[in-house]
Amino acid sequence: MAIAEQQPQGSSDGSWHGIVLQTLKRNEINLIPYVPDRVVTPLIKNLHADPFFTTFATAREEEAVGIVAGAWMGGRRGAVLMQTSGFATLANVLASLAVPYQIPLIMLVSERGTLGEFNYGQSLVCRTMRPVLDSLALEHHTITRLDELEFITDRSIKQAVTTQAPVALILNPLLTGGKVFDK
Repeated sequence: MAIAEQQPQGSSDGSWHGIVLQTLKRNEINLIPYVPDRVVTPLIKNLHADPFFTTFATAREEEAVGIVAGAWMGGRRGAVLMQTSGFATLANVLASLAVPYQIPLIMLVSERGTLGEFNYGQSLVCRTMRPVLDSLALEHHTITRLDELEFITDRSIKQAVTTQAPVALILNPLLTGGKVFDK
């Protein structure tokens, strides 16, 4: 059976957030600081509901990265949830902490600034995110399809841990549905 035809392992409902939760769990990623974001709210709610995870909001993305870095140094695995605009604040902490100290930082980034975005600031940040990741030589994948989500997430986590290097998983609106704008 081709990868695209396989059912996600361990996902109870087959939703993108159910697949991410189960993949984090299988990879022993149990510390999840985040900055609140409407797009990843279903994932955040499910993480809070599962006693396997320690999940909490932080004031800034740099704070969440520092927490995950310290946890890694103490023997615990974590991931950070954020949106595209939050990523814009991370160049310094990535270049001065995560990269030189070889922290396998897992970043799950809900992508804003594309596909009907109304906020010009989000669009500008979206255009700079991948060049920043490239300039720091950080692995990153934009996930647009549910049938690729588990494979890319699982393999990216394994590679980050093995190589002790950060990875960004960019959750495109084609996957998540994006932010819904009420009129």
